[in-house]
Order: sequence, then C-alpha cells, then structure tokens
Amino acid sequence: MAMIGGGRGSFIGAVHRIAAAMDGQIELVAGAFSSDPACSVLTGQDLFLDPDRVYGDYTTLLEKEAALPADKKVDIISIVTPNHLHAAPALLAFEKGFDVVLEKPMAFSLQEAKLLDQKRKETGRELLLCHTYTGYPMVKEARARIASGQLGTIRKIYGEYPQGWLHSYLEGSHHKQADWRTDPARSGAAGAMGDIGTHIFNLLEYVSGLQVTQLCADINTIVPNRKLDDDGAALLRFNSGASGVLMATQVAAGEENKVCFRIYGDKGGLEWHQQDANTLLLKWPDRPAEVVRTGTPYVSAVAQHNTRVPAGHPEGYLEAFANLYRNFSLALRAKASGDAPTQALLDYPGTAEGIRGMAFIETMIASSRSTQKWIDLLV
Repeated sequence: MAMIGGGRGSFIGAVHRIAAAMDGQIELVAGAFSSDPACSVLTGQDLFLDPDRVYGDYTTLLEKEAALPADKKVDIISIVTPNHLHAAPALLAFEKGFDVVLEKPMAFSLQEAKLLDQKRKETGRELLLCHTYTGYPMVKEARARIASGQLGTIRKIYGEYPQGWLHSYLEGSHHKQADWRTDPARSGAAGAMGDIGTHIFNLLEYVSGLQVTQLCADINTIVPNRKLDDDGAALLRFNSGASGVLMATQVAAGEENKVCFRIYGDKGGLEWHQQDANTLLLKWPDRPAEVVRTGTPYVSAVAQHNTRVPAGHPEGYLEAFANLYRNFSLALRAKASGDAPTQALLDYPGTAEGIRGMAFIETMIASSRSTQKWIDLLV
C-alpha cells in the first residue's frame, strides 16, 4: 500500500495505517504524505520507509510506482486527504492501474462521485470507502437479524451521531482538523452533514437493507462566524414505506462520538450504541429483551468473520476499521487468483455507497434551503 495524505498532525492517516496493518495482509511501503514535500519526507522517516519511495506529491508517487515492475510496485493507494483532494488522486490511481481506499465522503460533490464510479468501472479497479461503523461485528449482526426477518417488516428507523468537539469556534485557534472541516473550499457544501451525517446515513441504510427515497431536513450553523453547518436533522422516508429520523451534530457539548441506532419492525426491535460496541440489544413485545454479545457462539457467521478475539475482550473503532481493510484485501487477493470473492469478503462500502452519501449531502442542503416539505434524494 501507498498512502496519499496522512502526514504529521493527521488524525485519520494514523488510523488507516493501524487498520491496514492489523491483520498482516497489507504493508505500507510508500507515500506522498503531505502537500509540503518536507513534511512528507519527515513522515516517511517516522514510519521507517525507504526514502526512495517517499514522494513530494501524489502525481509523482503514482507515476513512479506505476513504472515499477509488477512484483515491486504497490497494489493499493490509500487516500486520506481532505475532501477536496479525494477525486483527483483517485481518478489518476485508477488510470495507473491501482485499487483505491478512500476516506469518506467519497468526493467534493455528487458529480465528482459519479465520475469516480464511472472511472472505476472503465478501468476494472476496486474502491473501498471507509464508512467505519459498518465494520463492527454487532452492526453486522444487526443487519443479519433484520435480513433474516426476525424483526418482521421494518416500520421505524432512528439514527443519531452527536459530537461536542466543535461546540466553540475551534477553527479560530489554528486547529488543523477544525480548520479544514469547516472550510467550504476544502470540506464541500456541508460541514457536520458531510463529516458525520454521511456516516449515520450510510449506517441506517446498511443495517436496515433499505434506501432513503425522500427527506425533510433542517440544517443549522450554531457557532457564530462558522462557515458551514455544525448541526442538523432530517425526517426520512424509505423505499419500503418505513419512516425514520436522522440527527447529527457537532455542538453537543460534552459528547464524544455517541453513534447509535434503533430500528423497529412489526415483530420486534433492536438497538446499538458505539460506546458499548460489543452489545446488541433485541427487544420483543412478548418476552424480555435479549443481550447479544460479540464473540459468542450464537452470533451469525458474518459477525464471527469480523471478530478477532473471544467474548469479553473489547473490540472497537480500530478493529472495525481494520475489518474494512481486511475484507477489501482478501477480496482483491481472490480476484487476483481468478476466484469469485465470497459475500463476506465483499462486505465493504464502495462507490455505490459513496454516490448515495454525496446525494444525501446535496439533498440535505437543498431540503434545508427549500420551503417544500419533502425532497426526493438527488441520486
């Protein structure tokens, strides 16, 4: 693997490197880690990489790696830059014959996302989009329980993602993460909705197996002088007739990353919280609630496939992230061997989810600005 972005001071770059290395399937051997060539060199030194494979910019990285012999050049390009620098390196990586791992949201706009999907299909390459929360074993268990019909017909879907780290004007203190995430030129049309709203949107569609067709949004910018939204919510309509509510905010002072969802059918419901990620709660109208735990012998095969340690040993954010990388890597290995990857290996977000994520962002903005109550998802 080579990495674009993720230099000194990056949060998500280090997370990607840990996740990629966790299962011994992927080795980081090259990178263009910063728009500042000096920072890229220093990051390469921090990571003990061969100086000849630490590049000053992503164009040079992709050109020089593509020119190496097949047994020497990298297989995967991991792109962990701010949103406005997702599409260009990914497009060039596809053209140069590389598969791509990409931070979410997939692009700067829905138009860019569709272009990326088209280029991926033209080149026959693969893309992993890092919607981390779909990697948790109990999230996969929830999806399997719903798909098996245990909850019956899904009626109501709730998703929440409250954070508190932007409850004050943090970008005014030269905070690197706050600076770019609240800058329309680098983040895109949305702030909180692009950063965390897309996560909960993706999570609700993934777990329920349904798709949002319409929404009615209210988006707010709470902190004075902030240029992008930091709070919002939406009423949702799904293709099955189910309805839902989505909330994402970055100004919930005191909250960390309190991702959760609740889904109810005509036979029962379920509930999951990231802050107790090893637990899935099942609720029934005619008997006591059930507690399902990661690593136990009674969970589904897909949950077992994405679990590494025995029950009672916490598996969290890094392991969920690593599940995406591992499944992607194993799927690529199967493809290279001429084998058809199993559904368990193909269980990672890709360009289809990326397009829907960008459509969600643009529809949320359009709905919030409109006097019309319901807006069709702008796919």
